[in-house]
Amino acid sequence: MSTSRADTVAIFGATSEIGEHIARMLAPGNRVHLAGRRRAPMEKLGEELRALGAREVLVWDFEATDTAKFPDLLNSMESTGPIDLALAMFGVLGDQDKAERDGGEVYRVLHTDFTAQAVLLTELSARMKQRGRGTLVAFSSIAGARVRRPNYVYGSAKAGLDGFCQGMQDALRGSGVRLMVVRPGFVIGRMTEGMSPAPMSSTPDVVARHTVHGVNDGAWDVWIPGRLRLLAAMMPVIPRWLWRRAPR
Repeated sequence: MSTSRADTVAIFGATSEIGEHIARMLAPGNRVHLAGRRRAPMEKLGEELRALGAREVLVWDFEATDTAKFPDLLNSMESTGPIDLALAMFGVLGDQDKAERDGGEVYRVLHTDFTAQAVLLTELSARMKQRGRGTLVAFSSIAGARVRRPNYVYGSAKAGLDGFCQGMQDALRGSGVRLMVVRPGFVIGRMTEGMSPAPMSSTPDVVARHTVHGVNDGAWDVWIPGRLRLLAAMMPVIPRWLWRRAPR
């Protein structure tokens, strides 16, 4: 499955497990930009994407925490042609216990999972709006639907990002630019290694498949699995005394 052959796809955080799966699905016939911190894995992934039929693969050094460099990076990436589809795949889970005693850890999680995401989406959307076309993909989480005691730092970052994205979605209506928000539940993979899977968990390949389906189908919101939408709608009515006992 891929978008049209004319598309240029940019994946920020390309060596995440979900990002790698998405890159493979979108490679045939497309130009693919891989942006991330680990160049060697990206180069290896690039070779695989070329074998899968990518028209061109370009690898870029991308440090999500250095938001001041985003405009120059995007200018360089778009020197080969405008980005038609951009996916923000980066993020950190963080250490909740450490965050409760170390403001630096709080900053790291909030800056990476909220601020850097919002800045990148803004820079990308501004360019796309000028052209009157383009698709953005942001990854929120069920953790942002209502923040829970066991992971409130990560959850608050996702809640902030989700609210930002909802506002941006409304602002983009009629502009020719779409922001699709993906909200998976617990994803079993490297990021959650060692943690007990939560109910309605998924895997990186499943999240990637639903994401690409959503891109191709013109969706604005994707829940993975779909029944999480109902769970999120129920969360606000659960009494506070009971909610604070919720497990991770």
